[in-house]
Amino acid sequence: MASVSFGKVLQVLDLVQESDTGLTFDEINAKIDAPRSTLYRYLKALTDAGLLVSLPNTGYTLGPVVAELDYKMRQHDPLIAVSRPVMAELVQSVTAVALLCRVYRAKVLCVHQEAHPDAMSSNYERGRARPLLRGAASRVILAHMPSRTIVKLFEADSDGFRTANLGNTIQDVKATLRRIRQAGWESVEGQVTPGATGIAAPIFDSSRHIIGSLSLTMKGTGLDPKEINRIAGKVSLCAGIITNAVGRKSAV
Repeated sequence: MASVSFGKVLQVLDLVQESDTGLTFDEINAKIDAPRSTLYRYLKALTDAGLLVSLPNTGYTLGPVVAELDYKMRQHDPLIAVSRPVMAELVQSVTAVALLCRVYRAKVLCVHQEAHPDAMSSNYERGRARPLLRGAASRVILAHMPSRTIVKLFEADSDGFRTANLGNTIQDVKATLRRIRQAGWESVEGQVTPGATGIAAPIFDSSRHIIGSLSLTMKGTGLDPKEINRIAGKVSLCAGIITNAVGRKSAV
């Protein structure tokens, strides 16, 4: 019973964080299968913990503890700590925005960004989630996910896979993702930011499970294939350095 209640509390938190404007009690109650008195207890627990706040004429929104957790994550997350200097050095040699992303449920979340002073601005900023199917940073993660997971995702959103040019059938999808794995990187144009090219390589944990990606976003499309390969080599090298560093930290 306790685990069920905990799951419901997290469901409430998820509902609020997915809303752009806040949710009233009645709006939450319409989406949560729980008695009103129970829902009041859930919301009280979340507000007492600082995870939610209730504002007049707005409803429930994320609370101040979320900002505190974000600060602590930026300061102490091992992945960000080992990636930050590598990314800073990478954008010294390429006029681009470097993005560090983590896989999160069926999403890819940007957790850190470094930029060359002359690089274009990227709307894929820290804390912003993207779907798994679009953009180099996402697709290179998708390519290294377990086959059974890919099958489930395809069955749930086959139209999305087709629209993203990943394949019309699961066999086509697997072939596309195999190509990405064999290359060791992915490059796409304009899938996330119009008029931009993205190049990404995977990042793994000490058990070789995919945990995220390192990518560069550069202004322009139709780049010379030799230039793309040259930059992809840099991105792959840096992603490998991060992977090795994460593995060393895990072993300590």
